[in-house]
Amino acid sequence: MIIQFFCPRWGSEALSWPVFCRQAKAAGYDGVEAEIPFLEAERAEMLDALAGSGLLMIGQYYQSFERDFDQHARQYEHYLTHLASARPLFINAQTGKDYFTPEQNSILFGIAADREAATGIPIYHETHRNKALFAAHVARHYFDRLPALKITADFSHWCCVSESLLEQQPEAVALACERAYHIHSRVGHPQGPQVSDPRLPEWKQALDTHLSWWDAIVVRRRAEGAERLTINTEFGPAPYLPTIPFTNMPIASQWDINVSMLHLLKQRYATETYVPTYNGEVDVEDEPRNLMEED
Repeated sequence: MIIQFFCPRWGSEALSWPVFCRQAKAAGYDGVEAEIPFLEAERAEMLDALAGSGLLMIGQYYQSFERDFDQHARQYEHYLTHLASARPLFINAQTGKDYFTPEQNSILFGIAADREAATGIPIYHETHRNKALFAAHVARHYFDRLPALKITADFSHWCCVSESLLEQQPEAVALACERAYHIHSRVGHPQGPQVSDPRLPEWKQALDTHLSWWDAIVVRRRAEGAERLTINTEFGPAPYLPTIPFTNMPIASQWDINVSMLHLLKQRYATETYVPTYNGEVDVEDEPRNLMEED
């Protein structure tokens, strides 16, 4: 199984497509994950730049803004059809809304399944806040109802929603790892969807926990004989990335963080016989300590 790494367009929109693609290629990425423009000139510029750089493409849907369900469903199908027309490797879809009923979100999953069957382009549904799969326990419900549902694993959102590293939901996480075909390798924590910088020692527990989940996905896909697994190093720009007070300046470089994650995971999964070195256990105290009393 090959593991291919994708660069997020998110955060680099100010760069022209040719410049962005050259930078992504030089950094060692295999492709790019992005929305597909509707304007023909912009679409052509994007696709030409990708082809000229030899980069693969993952289509991205995030525009789930309509409150009215019927309008939402029509727009959802419209966007999926548009994305599929560009023939991406697959589509990563932020499907549904957390305030839609399970029946309504299931209708959207059905629309995606129909579009996948009609176009031949796989569609994976992202575990994302404010969307259908916004929490681990909610996603487990859909996994039980929809055995063919495949996901993009972005567990950073679940950490934020549950205010935990999911220590009390191992069954839901295990099911999610079984359904994951694409990874967004952003590291979340109990108070937010993105640590300030995963290279810092204070985030070691959060990083190790996410690594254990990604390890499980890699091992499972390899055991199943998959030809490919894809990973997008999707650390985002400000305000996902914390800023210096009164300046709105990010405290670190989004690009550098993503490239460092690219190198970390490339090295970690370099061999076809990769075995996890971290067992996924998280040392969490039963009761919080009062450090003032210990002094």
